[in-house]
Amino acid sequence: MNRRRRVYEGKGKVLYEGPEPGTLIQFFKDDAGTQPGVSGEVIDGKGVLNNRISEYVFGHLNAIGIPTHFIRRLNMREQLVREVEMIPLIVTVRNIAAGSLSRRLGIEEGVPLPRSIVEFSLKSDELDNPLVTEEHITAFGWAMPPELDDMMALAIRINDFLSGLFWAPACNSSTSGSNAAAFLKAR
Repeated sequence: MNRRRRVYEGKGKVLYEGPEPGTLIQFFKDDAGTQPGVSGEVIDGKGVLNNRISEYVFGHLNAIGIPTHFIRRLNMREQLVREVEMIPLIVTVRNIAAGSLSRRLGIEEGVPLPRSIVEFSLKSDELDNPLVTEEHITAFGWAMPPELDDMMALAIRINDFLSGLFWAPACNSSTSGSNAAAFLKAR
């Protein structure tokens, strides 16, 4: 890899300045750490696999008209992506009880929910990504009500599409701010 200016480093990827204005090179790491910049276990090939899965999913989303940051895969570990302004939210669509939902509400894991549930969390490793409400989001200016409406509509659309793509109608899907440009404002 040529020497490029590093723009950002997270748990699973590094962003470098792209070849053209408004683009970045996204490099997928093999790190299995849980905190950005903290060395942890390395899983050989993890970055390659994540790059290919990302290409597959975002390519399909682009094909059905859902805007994403993905432009194209460059090689086994890198993608060319659009530079975007992040909204500091994680949007999770739940179809079955699992993880934190099961712990918070005492629902057994694996139980199908009566309908898909959209949850928002603040994207903050330091705070362990706390659950937030629409009131928090608008009061702190992370997004305005029309943007929230768009996020929820896109989240449900993406959930429906991915459930069909992976033939898993009872799966949970989570779209974090770092991965889904559908929830990002173009810079």
